[in-house]
Amino acid sequence: MSNLKNRVALVTGATSGIGLAIADRLARDGAHVVLNGIVDDAEGQAIANDIAAQHGVQARYARADLRLPEQIEQMIRAVEADYGAIGILVNNAGMQHVSPIEDFPVSIWNDMLAVNLSASFHTIRLALPAMRKNGWGRIINMASISGLRGRAGKVAYNATKHGLIGLTKSVALETATTDITCNAICPGWALTALVQKQVDALAARESLDNDAATRQLLGLRQPSGRFVKIGQLAAMAAFLCSDDAQEVRGAAWTMDGATTAA
Repeated sequence: MSNLKNRVALVTGATSGIGLAIADRLARDGAHVVLNGIVDDAEGQAIANDIAAQHGVQARYARADLRLPEQIEQMIRAVEADYGAIGILVNNAGMQHVSPIEDFPVSIWNDMLAVNLSASFHTIRLALPAMRKNGWGRIINMASISGLRGRAGKVAYNATKHGLIGLTKSVALETATTDITCNAICPGWALTALVQKQVDALAARESLDNDAATRQLLGLRQPSGRFVKIGQLAAMAAFLCSDDAQEVRGAAWTMDGATTAA
């Protein structure tokens, strides 16, 4: 779908799950990739090396704590020094915590604001000048259907994902006359390794096969009765990076098994 040869992509939260799937897909389409995360350097670079070997691109690991603006800036500057301009920025890193608001720990609220929202502000403001200079860029923010609707117990997640969609729309308007686009992807319940463990545990506990356990776990939460696959989200990200998506701007694109259709 996409020809991203020699583009440089930075993907945050990229050592597992959705972020890793996106980094792998962009590399498959020819991009050199920088994987951000918080695992140790040896583990992170091993993941990057696997991608490089599989797809014949350059790949490196960039450890940075996204709660700290100074580490974000150091990461961006290091990538620019090694590769030149970042052409594709995927803000995927995020945190989750569920609690009633009166019991919600203030420290976790602050961390979630920093990682889920402020980090994207910082990466965009730092990467955008070089995109403007080069005349091309793709910014993708991994939001959520929680950015489009509310859910009890998720005050910080809802607030940050709503804010991320607002940030996306503002940046899209500021770059509307350029060949730089900014969009958000809003997944429903995606099948990550952690979620599969929940399915497996339910299947074992109630003597169900995988499909029956999946349907029971999803219940009415996702009308399709199926999880979103991380490969599908990666394919959507690749499309948003393509020339065919040049006029997709400021979208909050759902992939949620019809959850928000109701």
